[in-house]
Amino acid sequence: MRKFFSNRRLVMIVVALVVAFGLMGGSVTLRNNRLTPPLIQQFGNDIIGFGNDIIASPANAVQNVFTNYSDLLNTYHENKELKQQVAEVAQTKVRDQVLAKENKQLKAELNMKNSMTDYELITAAVITRSPSAWQQQLVVNKGQSSGIRKNMPVMSAGSLIGRVEEVNKTNSKIELLSDTSEAANRFAIEIDGKNGKTVNGVITGYQSETNELVMGQVTTKASISKGTKVYTNGMGGITPKGLYVGKVSRVGKDDYGLAQKVYIKPSADFNNLNVVSIAKTDN
Repeated sequence: MRKFFSNRRLVMIVVALVVAFGLMGGSVTLRNNRLTPPLIQQFGNDIIGFGNDIIASPANAVQNVFTNYSDLLNTYHENKELKQQVAEVAQTKVRDQVLAKENKQLKAELNMKNSMTDYELITAAVITRSPSAWQQQLVVNKGQSSGIRKNMPVMSAGSLIGRVEEVNKTNSKIELLSDTSEAANRFAIEIDGKNGKTVNGVITGYQSETNELVMGQVTTKASISKGTKVYTNGMGGITPKGLYVGKVSRVGKDDYGLAQKVYIKPSADFNNLNVVSIAKTDN
């Protein structure tokens, strides 16, 4: 009888262990496979999420209001600036038309066909540029057949770069401002000095180390400010007046320490010339 109860107790212990391990394994499997947390945890998460929504919604609304107001204010200022620019462009256009009409009337009164500022631009492409003469010359694809003549000024990106040195039927050789040879032609230029005085001179050289044109033969001792724009003065009859050259970079003295020597930073990039414009006049 005792042996029976002893065996029964052992069986119960084994069954209890099997059931315990089974429950543990099932619990782990259920937890791993469950797509949603327990009901109590879900309820807690919902309460926290709802509270966050209650707090975040007014804050987001206020932030959106300020953002929209800032965007609207920026748009207003941009619109105001654009209107001002449109008005200025329109005014400039009207002014140019009036000036053109006055210029035409003055020419008629003076019996002049053209003035020193009249010219027509002829676009040409650079077809040859020798490495040995990179800073001196280039060849373009326009010549006599396009109305090109010797000594016509040549521009690039709205700035003076040189003049026509040699003209053929279908192409022309251009002499650059950076040509430092003694035989190179020179341009007469002018600078607006202080107190309304005009400073005239001639481009006499080029310094490749600093990329500066040198203005010599300065006709006055008027004070010149750094950054002042430099233009052609139209002397000689072939080069129109008012072609942009560059800006004053510094002012020094000549080799004798007497006259002023003005250094000019050219606006054009002499190392990057692919398309040029030749200024053709009817003079």
